[in-house]
Amino acid sequence: MLHEILLSLSGQPSSFLRDPKGQDVVAQDNLTLLSPPEKALLATVAHLSRLHAQIRAHTSLISSSHRSVICRSVSTAIVTAHLGRFQKKILEVEKAILAGDSLYVGGNGIVPLSTLVGEFAPWTRRMEWLWETVRIIQPEAQGPQLPRGCSGAVLIDHLRAESQTGYLDLKEMIVELVTAAETAWMKQLSMWLLYGNPPIYGKEDFFIQEDFESDEDDTQFSLRMDLVPKFVSSQTAGSILFVGKSLNHIRAKRKTSGGTSTAPVTLYQEHIERLAELKSPISASKLSTAVDWIRLSLSQSALSKLLPLPKILEMLTLLHDFLLLGRGEFAVALVSHADSRIEESRRRGAVARSQAPGALEGLLIKEGDVMTSLAHAWAELFALQKEEDPADEELELARDLLRLSLSDRKSGRAMTPSHGSSAAPEISRVAFDDLLFPTPTCLTAQVRAPLDLFLSSSDIAIYSKIHSYLLGIRRSQIRLGGLWKRTSLRRCHPTPWGPPRSNTPFGQAKLQAGRERDNTRVRQMRPVWATASACLFVLSEIGSFFQGEVVHESWQHLRAWILGPSSTTASDSRPGTASSKAQRASRAPSPDHTFSRPSSQAGPSGPGRHDPEALTIAHRRHLSTLVQALFLTEETFTGALRTLLTSVDRFVALTVRLETIQRNMDLEMDEGVVDALVDYGQEEREIWEELRVTHEDVKAGMGEVIASLRDIDDSRSGEGQWLGVRDVGISRGLRQYIPRQPAGVDRLLMKLDFGSLRGAGASTIAPGLAELA
Repeated sequence: MLHEILLSLSGQPSSFLRDPKGQDVVAQDNLTLLSPPEKALLATVAHLSRLHAQIRAHTSLISSSHRSVICRSVSTAIVTAHLGRFQKKILEVEKAILAGDSLYVGGNGIVPLSTLVGEFAPWTRRMEWLWETVRIIQPEAQGPQLPRGCSGAVLIDHLRAESQTGYLDLKEMIVELVTAAETAWMKQLSMWLLYGNPPIYGKEDFFIQEDFESDEDDTQFSLRMDLVPKFVSSQTAGSILFVGKSLNHIRAKRKTSGGTSTAPVTLYQEHIERLAELKSPISASKLSTAVDWIRLSLSQSALSKLLPLPKILEMLTLLHDFLLLGRGEFAVALVSHADSRIEESRRRGAVARSQAPGALEGLLIKEGDVMTSLAHAWAELFALQKEEDPADEELELARDLLRLSLSDRKSGRAMTPSHGSSAAPEISRVAFDDLLFPTPTCLTAQVRAPLDLFLSSSDIAIYSKIHSYLLGIRRSQIRLGGLWKRTSLRRCHPTPWGPPRSNTPFGQAKLQAGRERDNTRVRQMRPVWATASACLFVLSEIGSFFQGEVVHESWQHLRAWILGPSSTTASDSRPGTASSKAQRASRAPSPDHTFSRPSSQAGPSGPGRHDPEALTIAHRRHLSTLVQALFLTEETFTGALRTLLTSVDRFVALTVRLETIQRNMDLEMDEGVVDALVDYGQEEREIWEELRVTHEDVKAGMGEVIASLRDIDDSRSGEGQWLGVRDVGISRGLRQYIPRQPAGVDRLLMKLDFGSLRGAGASTIAPGLAELA
């Protein structure tokens, strides 16, 4: 019987320690001579025996089929280390019994069952914990399809959490498993940090994955935070991604250029030593320090030539000047040519409908129309340059990199800055990309290697959303301001009749009728001009606040931080000219002056010197702050503003249409030019009716925008609302970039309130609009 018990504990099937159903009970028919206490002791042995067999079977399945190398390593460690010790314990007990050891064998060679069971009692708790662990690694199959199991990161987090236990034997066992898991994880990490290659085995379980959905030719990588262990911070994970991508780019560029254009990476041995110093359990601070040191050594050696600071600053300047409307002439030219293409499309549609009623050709905006508008805008900007002016290299680069194209909203989603910006706010889903053209369009910048180490596709997507947002406001300002250029709407400019016709009763009657008609139109148009003036004032104040206080000042703050204390460029609240931009670019530091190679004991880079990863984090902090400061996170404000901009478009269109109808009516009444197919009087009444409704919509839209601004002011009155992105820190010891805190919403509201008081002394903007009712 003793041999049966020991064989059963070794994992061999036993006929009397298990019933036919496989339960942990002793078969009653097999051992009728045993007392109930003895059977209870054997039930404990049966439970331990079954756990041993189940663990061995399950670990064998995990080691052969699990997708995670980390889980396979832990499974193998369970079998070789812990189950091996259990098997060794069984052999020791068996050897002691055969040798007649007094610890186990009593008088007359009797081995007490309680002594034998008590020897294996501590293993019951261990086996139960091991069984729960292997079931977490891969749950038992409930159907025909085998479950996928957990990831390596989940297993590491589970083991590190379980190590905080009061049982010393369990803690020692768990620490060994944590060591096995983290060793396998470090092997994967070393392949990426030292060579820029994803792990050969278990790459689908590694937290850095190849981005197969990318449209670019080069291999792109993305960060999956769900596969990152908890002891790795988001910033450390971002630095790991940056280091591997940098090495990958260096290797790819060396292959294409024959190894002559890039500096070799000669610090592999020091990198290996840094990683070898990490002992299990891995400390989050030590891992962050090692990764930061590797990043700094790589950035200040090879990347100083691959991704120099002037190239980064040049790209940031381009994004500010064109996507953030830093160069106002670009926005004006783009809006002007877009409106021209829309008008031309409408004329084509009118001709198509006259030739074939019901035809829709010519009404839709096509890709060619969008590209032509941008090409004409570039041509106009180049035409503004004088022959004696130096060549505008930034304009050449912008024409080469910027693309205006139709956007597909089906695949679109609210974007936030990528890794390192986990606390970044989410952008409102209110779309502004269909204001420039009736069809949604987006202006994007092509990010070519190696700048994709600095700028991600999500960053460019945020820039595109901000561009559509700011351009929509600027476009409404331009269209409202254009109403004042239509002189016939503001005053009666034709010279009245002179004698002798004006001396006749017919001439005097004509003059009197013309004066009454003009006076009536002036009275009718007065509330229209009041509405247009009030709306232009609101949009101008909001636009100037966004463009000057937020965008320009934030950019100047970021640029000053990038250039460091040595920069003598004074911050100016006015947009710069092309010559001033060239002068600032000439004062930018050279690549050789920007970085210095550190020794193995060197600390972080000094003041004013930043590695590309620190610049990346600073830029994403700047972008996150910009999103908040432009109120793009406020669904209520963006919705109210979008409604107002749509109403303004309709308001301007109706006003322009009214001018055309009144001109035709004047020709018909004064000159006798009659169009029998059109009733201009009826059209004028319809336009006035629609204009009354639209002007009320504009008034309501202005009120909603101002009300939403007051709500934002109330919600952001507490300190810390603007600093929500500042917890996205960089490594200790480096100069952190603190984004500039823009002026509060109260300053914008104060300007709007002051403008309304100056207008008519009433509590609402343009109170005289009631005359249209």
